Amino acid sequence: MSKRILVIDDNEDILEILNIVFQESGYDVILSNTGEAADNIAVIRPDLILLDVNIVGSEKTGPEICREIKSNYLTADLPVMLVSAETDLDLIAVGCGANSFVRKPFDIYELLMHVKQYLS
Repeated sequence: MSKRILVIDDNEDILEILNIVFQESGYDVILSNTGEAADNIAVIRPDLILLDVNIVGSEKTGPEICREIKSNYLTADLPVMLVSAETDLDLIAVGCGANSFVRKPFDIYELLMHVKQYLS
């Protein structure tokens, strides 16, 4: 069974690129352009979450979603990787308990290597 990645980002172009890259690498990909998918983690059952910091149109920010995931004993061990252009992304990641972060614009191969680290 292939590993499942949940990607939450408001940028449709990034969602499409990541969908293609991860599917070609053999992953099952679930895409969401709002933070609402985070409310359905028990149903989606991802092995990794890639999460934007600012999600336009979402009630919650990426760090708020990350904190909720990490504070729930059922999902606390689920790896969360922030993907954002924020200048203080390292501090944001530490503050919300994210396992890792990748800065936008990202190198697709670097991102893929980060993902493989968490899913191997």
